[in-house]
Amino acid sequence: MFKSNAISILGSGWLGLPLAQRFQKAGHDVALSTRTSAKISTLSEEKLNPYLIDIENFSDNIQTFLAANTLIINITCKQLSAYQALVSEIEKSPIEHVLFISSTSVYPSHQGECKESDVLESDTNLRTIEKLFTDNTHFDCTVIRFAGLIGPKRHPGRFFATGKSVKDANAKVNLIHLVDCLKLIETILLQGAWGEIFNGCADNHPTKQAYYTAMALSLGYPEPHCIVVENSTTKTICNEKIKAELGYEFIYPDVYQIE
Repeated sequence: MFKSNAISILGSGWLGLPLAQRFQKAGHDVALSTRTSAKISTLSEEKLNPYLIDIENFSDNIQTFLAANTLIINITCKQLSAYQALVSEIEKSPIEHVLFISSTSVYPSHQGECKESDVLESDTNLRTIEKLFTDNTHFDCTVIRFAGLIGPKRHPGRFFATGKSVKDANAKVNLIHLVDCLKLIETILLQGAWGEIFNGCADNHPTKQAYYTAMALSLGYPEPHCIVVENSTTKTICNEKIKAELGYEFIYPDVYQIE
């Protein structure tokens, strides 16, 4: 049965699971998807409402999963045809609002400061997928482009603990803490900020060499080997729009703040 406060979350990984728990605690009816049969029982034990959903191969439960007001899409699939099929299913459902979790990888690596208003090449795969949702007239869609995710179980000091080298060491880091991801998503839903594109990224952008060296040393790991390249990436993600339009205040504005 459709409920107006229901939220369906496609994807139950590192971000999707705590997001579902957050909305459930706030009193929403939450449906959460997984592609793994073994995970169904685990999600049920969390008192969540799990569905086995794979957008590359839909089963007959997809419309039951989509019996909600809001859909949050947070999956790693890059197959355009799968998203086209998903859009067709959404158009048949009562979904009114879609929040598409995208990535700042949509911006070219040598663009310099990247803002939501930048004109991007629409023929890149990720941008084409974004436009499937933002251009659709059956529902309102907002896109969040998250930078690299850090937080619990993703301490950046461990990224290069196995001896892997830091490539393009003079490039700047673009990162955001899990806690801010959750808060930003909640802020968008609470404010009804639909029909927008937002960047999600912390304030500062130290070089990869400075940052990952400091993070590794903070955990007692050796200093990682850093590779400097001649044509270094220039991309830095601007977060001014979420501050100006949403009044958003970061919990972890500094990427050196990490649990």
